[in-house]
Amino acid sequence: MKETLTLVAVALVATVALTAQQADRKQPPGIGPAPSLKLPAIQKHQLSNGLAVWIVEHHEVPLAQINLIVRSGSAADPIGKYGVGSLTAAMLDEGAGARAALDLADAIEFLGANLSTASTFDASAVRMSVPVSKLSEALPLMADVALRPSFPVAELDRLRKERLTGLLQARDNVGALIQLAFPRIVFGPTHRYGTSANGLPATIESLTADDLKTFYRAHFRPDNATLLVVGDLTPASALPMLEQAFGGWKSEGMPALVAEVPNAPQLSQRQVYLVDKPQAAQSQIRIGWVGVSRSTPDYAVLEVLNTVLGGSFTSRLNQNLREKNGYAYGASSAFDMRLSAGPFLAAAGVQTDKTADALREFFNELNGILTPVPADELAKAKNYVALGFPGEFETTGDMARKLEELVIYNLPAATFSNFVPGVTAVTAADLQRAAARFIQPEKMAVVVVGDLKVIEGPIRALNLGPITHVPIDNLFR
Repeated sequence: MKETLTLVAVALVATVALTAQQADRKQPPGIGPAPSLKLPAIQKHQLSNGLAVWIVEHHEVPLAQINLIVRSGSAADPIGKYGVGSLTAAMLDEGAGARAALDLADAIEFLGANLSTASTFDASAVRMSVPVSKLSEALPLMADVALRPSFPVAELDRLRKERLTGLLQARDNVGALIQLAFPRIVFGPTHRYGTSANGLPATIESLTADDLKTFYRAHFRPDNATLLVVGDLTPASALPMLEQAFGGWKSEGMPALVAEVPNAPQLSQRQVYLVDKPQAAQSQIRIGWVGVSRSTPDYAVLEVLNTVLGGSFTSRLNQNLREKNGYAYGASSAFDMRLSAGPFLAAAGVQTDKTADALREFFNELNGILTPVPADELAKAKNYVALGFPGEFETTGDMARKLEELVIYNLPAATFSNFVPGVTAVTAADLQRAAARFIQPEKMAVVVVGDLKVIEGPIRALNLGPITHVPIDNLFR
């Protein structure tokens, strides 16, 4: 027996050794083709009041994700009341129906559910994740939040103070200052995208509960909303509960206000804008201009193009500014696509004494992306986008958030199934065409927040364009 065991052990060692000798570790394993994305069908229904309901069955786990999407957000804010849409969404769960904020939170937590409210420029949302076994008890709570918010003055005052305190703290934070400065410069102070979605101090101080109720009545209505239901449900089991919770929701006779934001005029020449923050440990850099809307037919092309430039850790900007030169912890770029054309921007926080050097490298990469992308780099970027896309649909919450894109941006039903084939079809010529149109460095705004005593001289020496000083106070009014 001992001899037999010894012979078996020797044979196993020999087999492992032979396998190790045959393995080629000089090259990484090849990347296979992008998997086909097979999504469950979207079953579209309506409640008796006309509220659209989209149901996607997802039976892997006994959970349900219910998202109510209202197709109005901060873009619908009236002039002079910027921030009212964001504050309205934030106040929905601060008291609803007969419950105060803490009572509502306790009731939701008791059911093992999670409920949140949010808004963007393009939409507002009430989202709830809940075990299917508790859905019938949780839906009335969600309906109270969405249909019967009470907008208590005490909670409004608390949220107002939080936002004002955040803006006060922003004066000492270069990262927060650049978030205010860049859109204001690119879009202008009168365009809705030029001012923070949360509003600025004077407006926040002036908003009242009546302002929030007026915004709510105009936009939170069944003909301006869609219920997205993803989870271990069927239409037969879900629709009666949804009808009971949301079927009584009626519009209050006010015409729905369409949140249309005109496209901002495009920048025509490069200019440099400097915001002085004495003794700042870093400089914050943003370079960009008006980009594109989400409905662009070049969506897949721009996803690949931006991945090459600054959309991943191994993209050109990050490899240059972080890995090669050590100027920043990270550098990136993005097309922020909205209902109307949002910004394109390249961004980084860099060490103060390397600000001008970093700007030089930014423009090296922005100009470099205008030339043909090598085949291997193109293939890597396409694989990154295509292979990562199915992972955006893994959970019930993920699926519901992707469906929101179809609702908010009125996208075709085949948008997701066509995306990966669209990415794999992108060519180097497509990237060069898109870059020539959507990335024109000689016309972009260059915005830098930092210690001007240290950075202004070297920046002037770059001769990037006319320089304008922007006082910090201008960003808050």
